[in-house]
Amino acid sequence: MVMGVGAFAHSIGQALADAGARVCTYLTRNYGHYSPSLVGPTYTRDAHPNPCELIERVGVDVVVPQSIDWAQAPWADQLERCGVGIFSPTGEAMLIERERDFARRLCARYKIPYPRAYVAQNRLEAEAIVRRRPLPYVIKNPLCAPSSPVHTILCQTVEETRAWLAHVNYAEGVFLQEYLDGPEAGHIVFVTGGEIYSVVTNQEYKRAYDGDLGIVAGAPLGGLVEADPGDKYGLARELIHPLWPWLRSSKFNGPLQVTAIKHRNKWHVVEYNIRIGITSGPMILRMLKNPVETLLLTAQNKKIELQFRPGFEFGCSITLAGYGYPFVQLRTPYLPVTVTDKFDCDVWWNEVARDTEGRLIATGHRIADVVAFGPTVEEAVATAYRNIRKIRLVGSYYRTDIGRIRWPPGTM
Repeated sequence: MVMGVGAFAHSIGQALADAGARVCTYLTRNYGHYSPSLVGPTYTRDAHPNPCELIERVGVDVVVPQSIDWAQAPWADQLERCGVGIFSPTGEAMLIERERDFARRLCARYKIPYPRAYVAQNRLEAEAIVRRRPLPYVIKNPLCAPSSPVHTILCQTVEETRAWLAHVNYAEGVFLQEYLDGPEAGHIVFVTGGEIYSVVTNQEYKRAYDGDLGIVAGAPLGGLVEADPGDKYGLARELIHPLWPWLRSSKFNGPLQVTAIKHRNKWHVVEYNIRIGITSGPMILRMLKNPVETLLLTAQNKKIELQFRPGFEFGCSITLAGYGYPFVQLRTPYLPVTVTDKFDCDVWWNEVARDTEGRLIATGHRIADVVAFGPTVEEAVATAYRNIRKIRLVGSYYRTDIGRIRWPPGTM
C-alpha cells in the first residue's frame, strides 16, 4: 500500500507492480487521485478514515508512506502494532527529520559538521538572534511537515534575513540555519538488518527556474541520481555512518537521506530525511533489479542484497510545472494536456484528470514528472528532455538546465 497521491504514488506503485507486486493506494490528500488509479485500487481518507482496517482486509505486506505525516494520525499506533511492514523509521527515529533542532543536536554529539542554527519562538526572539549573530540565514519551520506554516526561505544576506522575519508565520516558531555558500548534494541509504547500505547519490533542483533562480519550490523541479553503493563521494561515510550509535539505540529501520553543502572543502549537513524522496524514490526502484524484495526486507529489518540493473546507472527526473507554479495561491484553470508523440521513458502524472470526454486536463500546479535512465548522465538527461517536449500545456514550463549545472556532486 502506497500512502500518497499524484506522481509519487503513481511512480512508486507502477515500479512495484512491474516487478510483480499487487499495489493499492491510500489517498492522503484531496488532489492527484487520477494517476494512482492507473496502477491499482485506490481508497480515500473520507471513505476510510482508518487505513488499518483496509490493510487487514486487503492483505497488505508493506506500507510505503509519501510523507512523515502518517505518524501524527490517530491510527498511527495501531498501524505500528498491526504487524505490517512500514517502509519508514518509527518512534524516536523519526525525530531526525521531524524536529530540525534534534538533527542539529545529533550532529553536535557525533561531531558531524552542521551550520550554526537557532530556534526562536517569535519575531522578537528571531530578530534578537540576528542582532547578536548577524549572518544570512535559511529560515525554516522547526517541525518538518507538508503543512508547515513556514516553508524554506533561503536568504543570502543579513538584510534579506531581517526583511523576511517580518513576514513569516510564527505559529510554530522558526528555525534559523546559517546560510553556507557552496555546492549541494545528497545521498540515500537503507538502514536494515544491522547494516547501512549506500544506494544512490542524488542532486535535487529545488529552485523554480533555470540558473537556480526564483524561490525554493515546495517540491524539486528536477533531480539526478547515480547508483552509488560504494559511496564514491563520501557523503555517507562523513555524515551518516558516524550516527550509527544513535541509529542502533533508536532502532532506526528504513531509508535515510542526507542533504549537504560542501563549504570550505568540507561537507556540512543541511538536513536529514527518512524517505526516499519525491524525485529520487521512483528512480531508485527502477534502478534496482529486485525492488519488491528490497522494500519488503528493509521494512522487516532484514539484511538485503542491492542489485542494480545494467544501463540504469544514472537517472534524470524533470517536472513539468503548470500555470502559476510555484506560486500555488494562484488559481489554475483546467487546461487541456496534449501528448504529441509516444513516450520512450517513464512519465508519472501528477495533478491531472480525465474530463467527461476522456481528454487529459490539468487540475493543479504540477503536471508530470518525466524520468529517464542511462549508462551515463548525459544519456539519461537527453532522453528525459526529448520526452518532456512531447507534452503540451498552455502556461507550463520546465527547467532546461538539469544536469548542466550542479553535477557531478561537489560542483556548482
